[in-house]
Amino acid sequence: MSELITPELVTLDQNLGGTRESVIRHLAEKVVSAGRASSLEELFADAMAREQKTATGVPGGIAIPHCRSAAVTQASLAMARLEPPVDWGAKDGPADIVFFIAAPEGADQEHLQLLAKLARSLIKKDFTASLRSAETPQAVVELVDGALGLGPVPEAGPSGTAGTPAADAAPAGSGTGTSGAAAGGAAAGSAAGGATAAVGGAHRGAHAEGTGGERRGGEVHDGGGTATSGDAPASATGPRPERLVAVTACPTGIAHTYMAADSLAAAAAERGIDLQVETQGSAGSTPLDPEVIRNADAVIFAVDVDVRDKGRFAGKPVVSGPVKRGIDEPGVMIDEALAAAKDPNSRKVTGGGGGGGDERASAGGESFGGQLKRALLTGVSYMIPFVAGGGLLIALGFLLGGYELSLSNDDGVLNGDVILDGTGLFNLPPDGLLAYLGAVFWKIGNISLGFLVPALAGYIAYALADRPGIAPGFTAGAVALYMDAGFLGGIAGGLLAGYVAMWVGGWKVPSWLRGLMPVVIIPLIASLVASGLLLLVLGGPIAALTLALNDWLSGLTGVAAIGLGVILGLMMGADLGGPINKVAYAFAVAGLGEGSFENQAPWQIMAAVMAAGMVPPLGMALATVLDKSQFTMALRENGKAAWLLGAAFISEGAIPFAAADPLRVIPSTMLGGAVAGAICMGTGVTSQAPHGGIFVFFAIGNVFMFIVAILAGMVVSALVLVGLKRLTAPKQAEEPVVA
Repeated sequence: MSELITPELVTLDQNLGGTRESVIRHLAEKVVSAGRASSLEELFADAMAREQKTATGVPGGIAIPHCRSAAVTQASLAMARLEPPVDWGAKDGPADIVFFIAAPEGADQEHLQLLAKLARSLIKKDFTASLRSAETPQAVVELVDGALGLGPVPEAGPSGTAGTPAADAAPAGSGTGTSGAAAGGAAAGSAAGGATAAVGGAHRGAHAEGTGGERRGGEVHDGGGTATSGDAPASATGPRPERLVAVTACPTGIAHTYMAADSLAAAAAERGIDLQVETQGSAGSTPLDPEVIRNADAVIFAVDVDVRDKGRFAGKPVVSGPVKRGIDEPGVMIDEALAAAKDPNSRKVTGGGGGGGDERASAGGESFGGQLKRALLTGVSYMIPFVAGGGLLIALGFLLGGYELSLSNDDGVLNGDVILDGTGLFNLPPDGLLAYLGAVFWKIGNISLGFLVPALAGYIAYALADRPGIAPGFTAGAVALYMDAGFLGGIAGGLLAGYVAMWVGGWKVPSWLRGLMPVVIIPLIASLVASGLLLLVLGGPIAALTLALNDWLSGLTGVAAIGLGVILGLMMGADLGGPINKVAYAFAVAGLGEGSFENQAPWQIMAAVMAAGMVPPLGMALATVLDKSQFTMALRENGKAAWLLGAAFISEGAIPFAAADPLRVIPSTMLGGAVAGAICMGTGVTSQAPHGGIFVFFAIGNVFMFIVAILAGMVVSALVLVGLKRLTAPKQAEEPVVA
């Protein structure tokens, strides 16, 4: 097997800049320099994207930034021992031990299991103490290889400098106290899946099936399956122990998933609780036994992503929170779950595996406003493929068949001479094949756009109530479409359907009725309530509001149109893919289906948003050309990639610049975006495509002014940034060269 870590990937006792970004960049440079990744900027961007989802600092002065990246050619570990430590988002203080896990997108299961074991080892105090006292990079490599079972376990010296203490040699570590882990045993052997059993202690618990995983009394020896805290002590005549089940999962499924499982298992063992954990991570996932779930008193979800097949836990009291809470506060989550099990009014997992929003709220991890925002953005994200496919097909239809395409009646006749009844290839119109294909593309595109409002409503409801919300949401969206209530009606219908489905799913029903809840009762009641309210009460006023909004947008000219373009441009440049940027983008995409040749305002808004979103990375790229001395070598390299990212409408290409210098970069991107948005709106540029940048030129109306707007915004952004840098800091020093 290829080595995961080598001495060249280890940095000891150095100041790497004092920020997460600088440390991650240094470690990414190590990986690239070792020939294990092809692109520094791509690897750095992927790592920072993961970091921005959830901070990867964990208790004990440890940070584990990690990512999967197409740039990685060989699974790798890079380690830094920092002096001074760097704040990494952990509650107990900054981190001085940082492990950067770089995994290829298609990493094999064996490597992923090893990376998961490393993450688990890092929550063991003896192992981290040995890392802190290791004197050479080679000693660190030996410690890590020993923990992963890739080499002999170094013997512990008087102060731990020689290696990992025996109790921590097992990949998943050993438990202490009431967990039943070895109190004075030695670690021995590793199974094919990487499971190592500690001996010499009072181990309880049985072998549990997984991909080579074995769990014993409070330990989590994982090859990718489930984990358990071990059997709680109980007498033959006493009450049965309290039983919990848990699921842990994070976006990449490499580190936090398994660390949270271990932390929860250890905390449960200390309390004498029977806990079994399902790790839904990259190293594989073995579902919990249905009998175990059935006998559980409550369930814990420590997840940053949706739980797979959540319906298995229907009716169980639930406590939910981010995966990092499972690492930082495992005992608190277990105590909350035990309290929920005894509270008849506690929140439950809904009948069809739904109620995601309900369960999140139970942990206090998501406010109503956060839940609402998540639902709306989920609906927009699922709607975008319909808009993208439909809009681009319509644009291609106009490109092939001309802009006079329009339906003249409802019997499949287009322009009076193109027949869309399945026989057109044998009866081509006078204008020939291209005109016919244009008509076909145009028709398919319009049908696709017809799903825009139902899809928006359906997936808003899905985000709130999981699968039981989809049918009521789509139905409410179709009703909104029928009543000409537009995307505003779709949003209202989706929210109504989702919240009603969530409410019904929380009803306490007999066990014989639970199977009918997700497929019959929830869709029936939620559809009736949401769609009924739209038809009887809300649809008319929303339709009137939609008509007024469309009339207002259509009537925008001159200063008013330019003002709207400025606002949209400022929003697109404000946080580069963050919430403000997404609000502007969602507004443009949601209204795109309302556009037509009679009402081009929605298309103009889309063009302004796209142009303004292209400006930040392009402006940063130009700035690195105009004055190289103001940028480090790393940022100049990033500027080269930003040209392509900007051209493709990927605003996130400017994030490395903003992370390094937000007080000067953000004002420059906002001003540049405002200029681009104003020019687009002022000159009537349109876009029927929601994404793609310059590569969807055929979907852009007045493409010349579209390009002019982008170039103008790019120049303004670059000049403002360079000017601010010269005004406040004549020259930024190069990054220090770190050995």
